[in-house]
Amino acid sequence: MDFDFAFQPSVSEKQMHEFCTLGFLERAENIVFLGSSGVGKTHLATAIGVSAARHHNITYFIKCHDLLQQLKKAKLENRLEARLKHLNRYKLLIIDEIGYLPVDKEDSNLFFQLIDMRYEKKSTILTTNINFGDWDSIFYDAVVADAILNRVLHHSHVVTITGKSYRLKDLVREESAS
Repeated sequence: MDFDFAFQPSVSEKQMHEFCTLGFLERAENIVFLGSSGVGKTHLATAIGVSAARHHNITYFIKCHDLLQQLKKAKLENRLEARLKHLNRYKLLIIDEIGYLPVDKEDSNLFFQLIDMRYEKKSTILTTNINFGDWDSIFYDAVVADAILNRVLHHSHVVTITGKSYRLKDLVREESAS
C-alpha cells in the first residue's frame, strides 16, 4: 500500500494491511473512512479495492453522487430493481464522497434500498467527511439516516482520520518558507 503513514499518523498501518488481507469481505463487514477533505480516505478505500480485485473479488468504485444519479435514472426507466441487483452482485462496493453534495428525499430512499439489500451479505466501503450524528442533514430526514447508519455500522470498522490535507502539504511548506 502506497500511503504516507508518517504524514497521517492517525491511520494504523497495521489495520490497513489487515484490511488488505480481505477478511472483512468474508465476514461481510463494512469499512467507513471518516475525515476531512484530503486526509487520504479515497486513497485508502481504493487501495483496499485494488487488493480485493487482485484476489478475484468483483469490486466496484463509484462516487455517491454518480451512484444516486444511476439509481434515479433506473427508477425513471422502471429498471430500479435490476440496477439494485446489479450493484448487489459486487463482493465489494466502494461509495466515495458521501455528504459532499446534497441528497434529496427520493435519493435517500434509493440509497437506503441499496444499503439494505447488501446488509449482512456483502461488504461496502464508504468515505465521508460528515460525522454520523449529522447524517440526517445529508439524507433528508433522521429516520432514513438512522436506518442507513444502523445497517452500515452494525458490522463495520470505522477509521477516523485526523490531520491535515495531504494535497495541501507542499503548499503549506511553501508558505512557511516565505
